[in-house]
Amino acid sequence: MSDSRITKRLCVFVSSVQKELEDERLIVQNLVNTDAFLSAYCTPVLYELEPASPDKALEGCLQSLDGCQVYLLIVGIEYGAPVGGLSITHAEYRRAKKKKLPVLAFIKGDRSVKREDGTAKLLAELDADGPKYKRFGNVIELQKEVRTALLKLLKDRFGIAPTSDENQIAEQTIEATSSFESQPLARLRWQDLDHEVLRRLIAAAENRDAGSLSAADLMSGASARGLAWRDQDTGEIYATAAGIVLLAKDPSMVFPQCRILADAYRSTEPDGDPRDHEDIRSPMPLAIDRAIAFIDRNTRHPMRIVGLNRVRLDEYPVDGLREALVNAVAHRQYEDAGRKIILEIFADRVILLSPGLPPRPITLANLRKGKYRPCSRNPVLAQCLSYFHRIEERGSGFRRMHDQMLDHGLDPPLLGTDMGYFQVTFPGPGDNIERLRVPEKRLLVTPAVEAQLNERQRQIMVHALESGSVTTGWCIETLHIVRDTAHRDLVGLVERNLLVRKGSGRSAKYILRAGGFS
Repeated sequence: MSDSRITKRLCVFVSSVQKELEDERLIVQNLVNTDAFLSAYCTPVLYELEPASPDKALEGCLQSLDGCQVYLLIVGIEYGAPVGGLSITHAEYRRAKKKKLPVLAFIKGDRSVKREDGTAKLLAELDADGPKYKRFGNVIELQKEVRTALLKLLKDRFGIAPTSDENQIAEQTIEATSSFESQPLARLRWQDLDHEVLRRLIAAAENRDAGSLSAADLMSGASARGLAWRDQDTGEIYATAAGIVLLAKDPSMVFPQCRILADAYRSTEPDGDPRDHEDIRSPMPLAIDRAIAFIDRNTRHPMRIVGLNRVRLDEYPVDGLREALVNAVAHRQYEDAGRKIILEIFADRVILLSPGLPPRPITLANLRKGKYRPCSRNPVLAQCLSYFHRIEERGSGFRRMHDQMLDHGLDPPLLGTDMGYFQVTFPGPGDNIERLRVPEKRLLVTPAVEAQLNERQRQIMVHALESGSVTTGWCIETLHIVRDTAHRDLVGLVERNLLVRKGSGRSAKYILRAGGFS
């Protein structure tokens, strides 16, 4: 980087005829928001959620443009309704010229395309003014051209450029990107979304207190992340496809494929009568939580005494299972409307199947070796789920799953394909449940904490582990100490959050802290 590095993000105003080029607007917004390099230096600004009146819309658009540092114009066939002789897009272009903003222009289609008269005049003005523009034929080409133009601007003005890794990841993600999540759909209105899920998502993404978010914060946050759009004819706010997947109370009402079918079998082979079954239909962040709960209630949880700890173990590492579920939801092929995510639990393994093979250029061999650059078929979903589930979006989730299984005392997950599904198999401990390891983070009394306890307090903790609680009377009688000493030892354990006092006076007892030994 040069010394003239950016001190705050550049606001990039995205200008176009909204109804005609809604897909293109959303894809540009999503590109800037999800690209690791661009998102660090640029913020896309789309004037979408204001009143539908043309006069008020023009005034609002120009005010919004005045707060931006870059003007990005997308031109198609339509000119848009004139306001005072010019369309809103044309007026925005002239305001950008007046403010001497850098203009990045992109024209859909070649010169042979028949355009409306006003559009032809706008293009002629562009030619006369001299800003260079690029032509594109589809959203993949548009993403490449927009990224190239923004990179050049950042390099020329600020001397900053992405690393080769960031470039490779971005290029692969653009190539793999599905158009599914960016499509605007007028089938689910704003008021029909689960606003509490959205509240949690925005709070996590912006590191804010969920209770402090207003309705306007939720709407602007959803719009900024490509989850909502505004119909210019009616003024109604709707969810995009990505918004439906993440925020609809039952996404399968719009997209039947947005379900997780979970089955738990009694043995190592499937049969027609699973012991537990659930058809999970929820906003996908909650569906992942429900799938984790399904696994929890259908797998074993042996208790293990480790030092001064009693730990309830999970048969499989929860973080690894969650990572696999997030990947399945984020990277599945949503264009395949006939298939759902499948979760199967057997006596010796857990299997997760996600519709679609890995997006090119990733191959199964690359994944197995752990040698690949991550890219996403659905980058908006991947980014939002990473916020919601606190999973690192960039980097190898499969390498993390591999390490989590080994750390848990199990064999690494197996990756494969089955009839067009991508399959992840988590081998279990089988009959050898003793092979499970206790992660140190699950220990309440770590070696460092134990070193701070005196011998009496260690004996008190052992008794609490065995019986579930301890009293002052037990300490006096068993440890042969006076009441003040017993009280002091117990208070010390309470202050270290190892025990919790219940009751008062001589009837008080001290129990293991809730959650610390589960």
